Amino acid sequence: MLPGLKAGFTLDARLEADSEQLMWLGLCELRVMNDRRWPWLLLVPQRPGAEEIHDMTPLDQAMLTFETNMVAQALKKATDCTKINTGALGNIVRQLHIHVIARSEGDPGWPGPVWGHGLREPYERSDLRRFAETIKAAL
Repeated sequence: MLPGLKAGFTLDARLEADSEQLMWLGLCELRVMNDRRWPWLLLVPQRPGAEEIHDMTPLDQAMLTFETNMVAQALKKATDCTKINTGALGNIVRQLHIHVIARSEGDPGWPGPVWGHGLREPYERSDLRRFAETIKAAL
């Protein structure tokens, strides 16, 4: 079994298609959303069947909060953005995942939400690697 992989856990196909693995944290797999319009990270708790935060144990909930805050601070440091947006919607992809998005005045769609705004603009591979390394260094 791969390090960090929990027995019975499978990443939702849409999350896998729309994002790239960055690293394993304690509870979550950290992924980069493949949309260069916004610095956008995803935390996916490695808990089979979890759709809502309240589906997890109190200890897992605390760990998720810790990892989300750690990632948000690193993203803020790496991007010097105006605002960090954090959310767990799950209306389309039911598997529990937390979006952590750096927003700045003047970015596409500011001040509105990123969801449903235009078409995704995938990263060039070299830009995705550079962003990933910047986030790793900030963590």
